[in-house]
Amino acid sequence: MSQIGIPNLDKNLEASLVADMQKVEELMRSHIKGDYPLVVETSRHLVEAGGKRLRPLLTLIAAQFGDSTNYDIIKAAVCCELTHLATLYHDDVMDDAVLRRGVISANKKWDNAVAILTGDYLFSKVSDMLADIGPEAVKLQAKTFERLVIGQIKETQGKSEGLSQIDHYMKVVADKTGSLIATSARFGALLSGASNEVVETLTKFGEKIGVAFQVADDLLDIASDETASGKTPGTDLKEGVPTLVTLFVMAENDPKDKELIAKLSKPISDEDLGAVITELRGHKALTQVKQYLSDVASEANQLLINLPDGPAKDALNNLTFALVNRST
Repeated sequence: MSQIGIPNLDKNLEASLVADMQKVEELMRSHIKGDYPLVVETSRHLVEAGGKRLRPLLTLIAAQFGDSTNYDIIKAAVCCELTHLATLYHDDVMDDAVLRRGVISANKKWDNAVAILTGDYLFSKVSDMLADIGPEAVKLQAKTFERLVIGQIKETQGKSEGLSQIDHYMKVVADKTGSLIATSARFGALLSGASNEVVETLTKFGEKIGVAFQVADDLLDIASDETASGKTPGTDLKEGVPTLVTLFVMAENDPKDKELIAKLSKPISDEDLGAVITELRGHKALTQVKQYLSDVASEANQLLINLPDGPAKDALNNLTFALVNRST
């Protein structure tokens, strides 16, 4: 495994990506500095907590299909990660979360108002940096932000008439997770001067692996003993948050699952959590979701077939492999 979590990565490409990711980290930290100490402290809270940095990494890999030396690519990578972090501050308020990335959430460490305003502050810093890149970048961010908000509204409102819970959930995932990961890839391709065909291919690829990323997280909540996301298995179950696994169980509506479905319809108590996780680990729904994830990953890599061969294309294929296998 490489330093950045992608297996079988070309050594020269790995060295380039590691160096550029360091530039991303440095710019991200310097860009959120301000004159008001509390804002600096709160906005650094999740930056310092770490994370997989999937979005900026994808921006940098996508840029390999053109001129990857354009410094605007580093700026765009920072913007994608800061946008993601800003949404986490807001999500934690809406979900009344206690932990994020293994540390106490901002809404619990300070309060909801501070967490919301910190997210807003990060959005403002993103807009400031994108304005330096140009109007096309600003417009792309605006369209992405629109999808992020719509995804959150859809999740809050619940499914519309005529749509299954699973289809509704996957539309929310596409908007809330897929859209920003797609934009991350698009930024890298666009700012490197890659061809229009490559830009569109990488955008579609980004959306697919964004969906795969969330489905893998859903599996981790049940199938893994320890996740890399800072939450312990069963976190979603305890909070009553629907995942693709629980939705598959409910959609099947097997009479023998009557008690399990009743439990999954609300937050799971600490007393019942272990038994529910054990039951779900042996349920066919887990196998079905693993197959669903495999299918999405295959669709993502099919999109890459016509891209120019080389280390960057190999890295994207291997990134998909890594995303799928983090859930097993």
